[in-house]
Amino acid sequence: MNTAFVFPGQGSQTVGMGQELYQQFSIAKQVFEEVDDALNLKLSDLMFSGDIAELTQTENAQPAIMAVSMAVVRVLEQETGRKINELATCVAGHSLGEYSALCASGALSVADTAQLLRTRGLAMKEASVDAPGAMAAILGLDMKQVSKIVNEASQNREICVIANDNCPGQVVISGYLNAIDRAIDIALQSGAKKALKLPVSGGFHSPLMGRAADKMKSVLEELTIQKPQVPIVANITAEFEQNPQRIKELLVAQVTGSVRWTESVQYMTSQGITDFVECGNGKVLCGLIKRINGEARSIAVGNKDGITQGLAFLS
Repeated sequence: MNTAFVFPGQGSQTVGMGQELYQQFSIAKQVFEEVDDALNLKLSDLMFSGDIAELTQTENAQPAIMAVSMAVVRVLEQETGRKINELATCVAGHSLGEYSALCASGALSVADTAQLLRTRGLAMKEASVDAPGAMAAILGLDMKQVSKIVNEASQNREICVIANDNCPGQVVISGYLNAIDRAIDIALQSGAKKALKLPVSGGFHSPLMGRAADKMKSVLEELTIQKPQVPIVANITAEFEQNPQRIKELLVAQVTGSVRWTESVQYMTSQGITDFVECGNGKVLCGLIKRINGEARSIAVGNKDGITQGLAFLS
């Protein structure tokens, strides 16, 4: 077996997400109901027919994206008659997708994952009020160039860091508003194809999220994480992890640390992974994987047609 299940992060939310799965598969419906019950909130109504601005609020988007991902996993398991450890060699997720990956691997329950992501979203929102920040995408420059830019842009205690190494030529930076503005100017002067702010409410994956990291540490300390049934490639280390205590530490570090997605995909392919199944709404990760490794096969599974194609891909 040479397949990785991968899970998308924030930004992949759309109104209507997961509704087809809810209507077509009873096991998917169970996942959405479980998330609603865990949050004491009709999140599924917001996902299926709500307001996109409300859905995009980080405390809603995070558990919503996870819910679709887990609905996909449950349907694939049911339709194939195989569990995650029979379908995938490993799992990985982009930012909040790491929680979806842990849930899929059996390390966390759906209810615990939903509550954790709701807490994470609210903590990130509060941290953004305490330390207002921004994020920007830098396109067309390599990591070495962007590293130099963020160092140059960090002035007067206004920090700027690399938040996501998404794929070659696509790096996301995060930090204080003024530092991000400086970095955008420097990047454009340095030959970036594009350098633009992202529509997010704070400086995620940067030291500005310190308060949110503290909150997640206290919550995770009270929670039991099981050993994943398959290894998870952590955002922070870009390597296989299966030790529950180590996973907790890395989830805390991930709040302020960088998502090393390029290295994560490179690591998986170095370990023999040739096929990637993106479980969830949209197909952002498939696009990134193609740019990281043109020889890797990937498929996005997020609706009924995706399930049909995914089953053929896995057969």
